[in-house]
Order: sequence, then structure tokens, then C-alpha cells
Amino acid sequence: MGTTLTDQNSIQEEIKRRLKLGNACYYSVQNLLSSRLLYKKLKIKIYRCIILPVVLYGCETWSLTLREERRLRVFENRVIRRLFGPKRDAVTGEWRKLHNEELNHLYSLTNIVRVVKSKQMIWAGHVARMGEDRAVLRVLVGKPEGKRPLGIPRRRWEDNIKMDLLEVGGGRGNRMELAQDWDGWRSLVGTVRNFRVT
Repeated sequence: MGTTLTDQNSIQEEIKRRLKLGNACYYSVQNLLSSRLLYKKLKIKIYRCIILPVVLYGCETWSLTLREERRLRVFENRVIRRLFGPKRDAVTGEWRKLHNEELNHLYSLTNIVRVVKSKQMIWAGHVARMGEDRAVLRVLVGKPEGKRPLGIPRRRWEDNIKMDLLEVGGGRGNRMELAQDWDGWRSLVGTVRNFRVT
């Protein structure tokens, strides 16, 4: 399916590969993104419809760490800086790059990490509503045999879902039971997508 799997079940290689493909896509439309003839809204649509799907292919199964979240945000900020261009400093009169806070103010849509988290929540709800005979559900709720390796355990996909639910106040019940209420789960997904970290 075009996803990189490693024997250590590390998602770092997959994210590296996706960012590399996203960069290739970005450079293929770079002239459009830096053009002064196109409106900012159209440039944002180009980013959201052409570049972002390439980067986020298969993101529903990623188990993001803070390092990967930061790499995704750096990629997005670089593209958005190209969209909005430089800013003239009011005091010195020199052109400078936009700061991250300015980018967040100008780009009011959901950031890339929030898009990933909401896609993961949608997928988690979909899997939780599957029948007991489906292999995907059995893999999700199954417990592997054997011993865990020494050291701090790596963050699992399920841990990310639990943390996202706690972050938006949806961690008060069993995730599998919460997902059965489709409208309630959709509301939680919307909250995860639009949640602003201060």
C-alpha cells in the first residue's frame, strides 16, 4: 500500500519518507505558491489539496511522538511561509521571515498535527464499531504474548488516542463504548481537530 514498515515497528522512517515525498510535491508547485498572481486562499487550497494528502497518506496508524509532531509542524511552517511571503519590519524597514506566532495568526485552519490526530480519532471510532469477526478489531483489542523489552516502552497508537481523548475531556469512559455513539464520537473528533494548544 506504499507504507514503509520496519522490524522495530518504528514510524520514524515512514514519516521521513512521507516528508520527502511532500517536499518533492512542494517543489513541483513552488512557482505557484510564490506567485503574486494567485490569491492566498487559492495557494492554501493548493497546499491542502495537493501537498498535504501526500504527506498524510496512512497517518491514521501513526504513533506520533513529540519529535515527529515537531518535524511535521516544521514542514508545514516552511510551506506556509512560502505562501504568505516575507514581511516588512515596521521599525527597520527590512524584509524578514514571518515568526511562528504570525503564521499561526495568518493561517487559521487546522494545523497538520491536529489533522493527523483527528484522522486517527476517525479511524479509531471506525474500528471500534466494526464487528467482532473483523481482523482489524481483533488486532486492536488483542494482547500480544511474550515479554516487553527493557527500558521505557515506546508510545503506542492506542496511547495517543487515550491522550487525545483526555486532552479534550472525552476520557471519562471506555473508548470502545464511546465510539459506539456515532454522533458523540464525531463531536469529539471535531473537538480534537479544533483544539488550540496555548
